[in-house]
Amino acid sequence: MLTTTLSDFRKNIKRYFDNVTQNFETLIINRGKNNGVVIMSLAEYNALCATQHELSSRENEKRLNSAIEKLKSGNSSAKNLLEE
Repeated sequence: MLTTTLSDFRKNIKRYFDNVTQNFETLIINRGKNNGVVIMSLAEYNALCATQHELSSRENEKRLNSAIEKLKSGNSSAKNLLEE
């Protein structure tokens, strides 16, 4: 995670954007006490939205946790997808 001031961000905007998009960094721009802005890549934002959706209901959360436990314990199996 990177942090900077607004004035430094203005001076080096391209460098900061490159770090965020190429290195999956999250950038926090401080704008005073307990105030700021977070910048993240679109890929990171989409991943957060997908995770939030997966955990949006108790049933989805249970299914996801069950799948994770199966993978960790080695009780998973691979299946081929049907092609249309």
